[in-house]
Amino acid sequence: MDLDMESMASAIGVSIPVLRFLLCFVATIPVSFLGRFIPGACARHVYSAFTGACLSYLSFGFSSNLHFLVPMLLGYAAMVLYRPRCGVITFFLGFGYLIGCHVYYMSGDAWKEGGIDATGALMVLTLKVISCAINYNDGLLKEDGLREAQKNNRLLKLPSLIEYFGYCLCCGSHFAGPVYEMKDYLEWTERKGIWAKSEKVPSPYGATLRALMQAAFCMGLYVYLAPHFPLTIFTDPIYQQWGFWKRLGYQYMCGFTARWKYYFIWSISEAAVIISGLGFSGWTESSPPKPKWDRAKNVDILGVELAKSSVTLPLVWNIQVSTWLRYYVYERLIQNGKKPGFFQLLATQTVSAVWHWGLYPGYIIFFIQSAVMIAGSRVLYRWQQATSNSLIKKMFVFMNFAYTLLVLNYSCVGFMVLSLRETLASYGSVCYIGTILPIVLILLSYIIKPAKPVRSKAWKEE
Repeated sequence: MDLDMESMASAIGVSIPVLRFLLCFVATIPVSFLGRFIPGACARHVYSAFTGACLSYLSFGFSSNLHFLVPMLLGYAAMVLYRPRCGVITFFLGFGYLIGCHVYYMSGDAWKEGGIDATGALMVLTLKVISCAINYNDGLLKEDGLREAQKNNRLLKLPSLIEYFGYCLCCGSHFAGPVYEMKDYLEWTERKGIWAKSEKVPSPYGATLRALMQAAFCMGLYVYLAPHFPLTIFTDPIYQQWGFWKRLGYQYMCGFTARWKYYFIWSISEAAVIISGLGFSGWTESSPPKPKWDRAKNVDILGVELAKSSVTLPLVWNIQVSTWLRYYVYERLIQNGKKPGFFQLLATQTVSAVWHWGLYPGYIIFFIQSAVMIAGSRVLYRWQQATSNSLIKKMFVFMNFAYTLLVLNYSCVGFMVLSLRETLASYGSVCYIGTILPIVLILLSYIIKPAKPVRSKAWKEE
């Protein structure tokens, strides 16, 4: 068996632990499919918890489930013992334990070297535990003054332990997301809301097949491109001999190549959540209406690669985590009667950086860069909206597209190489253009102040 695993791993260019993870990860699809036929809500909770724990054990070993138990029990204890502050308590305890695991396992280095551990699944679990506690906390508040998301997701009563364990370990999203709400999970398992027997529930098989075909394409492209664009080149003397544009182009291709790995992972997760039925999120308003699977969707590939503005990136990349950050960090930092500003954006990006593999310098720099990048993109958009000349407006649209393409792929090198030395080496090799450009735009916005146009609903949502 070990020889078979070794030959399979070498054939696709990964380590045996990563191959074991991939096999268990792909197994979430048939396991989620079988879950459709489990009768009764209680049995579905048991099935979700049991299959999630089993696949974790097969993928990461017994210790992984012990790690998962810690934030789960801390969060549940906070909800039982001190409901008025259970959300804040769980937030800090959950992130504290996650950071400790990141530091202990040095998971970012492990991923770079072809290894893997349970911290990736623990990241997803942490968000679930925190959102559950915050929503239970929100159940004490009056509806007046609550945001729409708070009204929709708040929990009026404490979930039972089996409901809680089923939600946390549900195998379709346990390894790599997507993150979803406890209230949605309960309605799905109890066949209420849009999953009620009285409602029309669409077949998931067509959408599942589309996600699987997307996953196959993404993996094929990544396997083809990865050997041609190694990250080790940034500290290689030959890289420094290249011209400015070649170095900038190489940074773009490294970012472009790395994203297809994430597209593959999220496509598999999407297929698992769709085929379980949980991914269904309602019907479109078109005629005839079409089913929506937004709850399962974690990425819009074309939306990322052809983004017209940096502001739209959180809406198309790691969508469910971006939604979580918006609901549980960004919006909760906005004071009543005041508009959000750069502080809320920077704080949200900092939380995202800490959530991603702890305190690696590359991650911290990347997410600070992201906040600055988005702020610069907003400046271009304001200038675009202020002009009535269609040609100039189109020029600003193109400028924002080019700006996003350049700064995103410049910035994401830090996310990939992690170390401060390699991050600064890659940034410095192109004269820190992706840092200087957004800062210049932000400073210019204080000098060139166009009249504020009436914002569209779509822009407000961004």
